[in-house]
Amino acid sequence: MTFPHLSIHLRLLGMAALWGASWPWGRVIAQALPPLTGASVRFLLATVILLPWMLLARRGNPWQGWDAKRWGGMLAAAAAGVMGYSTFFMLGLKEVAAGQASLVVALNPAATLLLAAWLFREPLNRTIGLGMVQAVLGALIVLTHGAPWLLLAGGIGHGQLLLLGCVSCWVAYTLLGKKVLVGVEALTTTATTALLGAMMLTALSLLLEGSSGWQQLPVISGQVWFALVALAFGATALAYAWYFHGVKHLGASVAAGYIALVPPFGVIFSALWLGEELGPSLLIGAAVAVCGMLVMHLGRARMVSR
Repeated sequence: MTFPHLSIHLRLLGMAALWGASWPWGRVIAQALPPLTGASVRFLLATVILLPWMLLARRGNPWQGWDAKRWGGMLAAAAAGVMGYSTFFMLGLKEVAAGQASLVVALNPAATLLLAAWLFREPLNRTIGLGMVQAVLGALIVLTHGAPWLLLAGGIGHGQLLLLGCVSCWVAYTLLGKKVLVGVEALTTTATTALLGAMMLTALSLLLEGSSGWQQLPVISGQVWFALVALAFGATALAYAWYFHGVKHLGASVAAGYIALVPPFGVIFSALWLGEELGPSLLIGAAVAVCGMLVMHLGRARMVSR
């Protein structure tokens, strides 16, 4: 591994750490602010970085030539991937420990690949199928506190169901990107959906929560402000910058493989910063889920190499 490649891998490791840290940061915010207000502030702050970055990278109007279909696809992606995901993210973290919640990341690739195979006839192989089963089983072990069979008796909590809403929104965002946003640069998609999503979240927060949440902003603690800024600039802007850099220089398959490290970072940071307990079901489920994500990544890499 050459030194330049080492620096890229270190950035991808930092990306996984920041995305893992987003769960305890989100937990801190969810305990202090109404969910829609917290999500709105996150993406309003993120656009402060993402929009100038996009405009400097493109050196022109990044939206030139967009038609109604393109804008409609972008609005749908923002509604699912920013407004929907962030709403379920904040609501779920009000009720579920951050370390436990971070394991829903393991369900994202499994659900996305499965639906893509069903809707778009994208191919799968046995390795991917095995990884899917492992990832889902690991996540369910965590979400049900080591008793996945309780799902048959309705033994999953309200907070866990909200986190499954995160998965649904992320899958919708990813599949929309595959079919509706083809040809748009990743940075342009991220910045535009962040801007549109911030506008949607702000309007929704004022409509459903009123102005009380916004009035709390001047008096919230420094810890909450740190979490908001870190979530916006670190987990949203900087992590995406490192991810795009990795995709550009190493390829999407290698960069995506680092996402398997997000749940372990989420569990570790939640224990260190929030004092959350590392119970047996959490550790076992996390290990099974991460192994499943790595097996899925291996299966996809084999298909690409053929």
